[in-house]
Amino acid sequence: MKKIFKITASAVGVIIVLIAGLVAFFAFRGVPSYEVEIPEKIKTIKVEVTPERVARGEKIALVVCNGCHIDNNSRLTGKNIVDLPAAFGKAYSLNITQDNEDGIGKWTDGELINFLKTGIKPNGKFSPIMPKFPRMADEDIQSVVAYLHSDRYPVQATKGKQPAQEPSLLLKILSNTVMKPIPVVTEPIHVPDSTDLVAFGKYVANDMIACYACHSKDFAKQDPLNPELSLGFYGGGNPMPDLNGKIVPSSNLTFDNETGIAGKYNEAQFIDAVKFCKKPDGSILRYPMGPHVTLTDYEVKAIYAYLKTIPKIKNKVN
Repeated sequence: MKKIFKITASAVGVIIVLIAGLVAFFAFRGVPSYEVEIPEKIKTIKVEVTPERVARGEKIALVVCNGCHIDNNSRLTGKNIVDLPAAFGKAYSLNITQDNEDGIGKWTDGELINFLKTGIKPNGKFSPIMPKFPRMADEDIQSVVAYLHSDRYPVQATKGKQPAQEPSLLLKILSNTVMKPIPVVTEPIHVPDSTDLVAFGKYVANDMIACYACHSKDFAKQDPLNPELSLGFYGGGNPMPDLNGKIVPSSNLTFDNETGIAGKYNEAQFIDAVKFCKKPDGSILRYPMGPHVTLTDYEVKAIYAYLKTIPKIKNKVN
């Protein structure tokens, strides 16, 4: 019996040492960098800046970029992400103005598109907490690039380099294990026919503005290439801090009769909630939910139609 106990104790000791060594390695390595391998098809893209693309890109950027990157002067110079979950450490968003030194003025169109799809910067550094858009339609992602190259006020060259990131040990571990760059999708991606309301709503919700990212269960257990495989897909409960550090779990957007939005939001009320943060009783939805005023009523209507088709999840969110 004593021999078995000694063997067991030795095995446990070895496991503890191995785990401690692995944790120490992740802590020392930090968030990894990667070799930049941009597919030739993307690397050679030269985006034509047209008024139509700038307008479309601005519309998308106002929903998916400005919240994290805009400063007090309405320029996209980046800032401290104060509502980042504390478990991830401290993070600062990138200066994405046209400044050549502090911003992205020297980035090529291919490098920008690759970054938006994979999270890898031209220098190989990985941004684990930045949303990625691997399935955004080719025309839409080029429109975002056109906007970043445009004469619009927020993107004009502006000095301002953010401090170095301060990832927590947890984020270092996650970025070395499960939060990794996304493989580049090179086949053509098109915006679905808008007359197919469900398909169009699926695209807007999942691929264009990534609603599922906040409204699923856990940021670390999501699959941007296959959003439906994300843990708790649209079932809510993802713990998200407000600007004061108070946790506000995301809402369950499935059509579960008891805990979802079935019977609580009709189509018109859902449009008001998404576009203006207005609840059916007239009160305002809490931050971090923000208004999505650049979305059209039809786009939000399509999202509502799509949400009706996804599996219901029983998850009561306070």
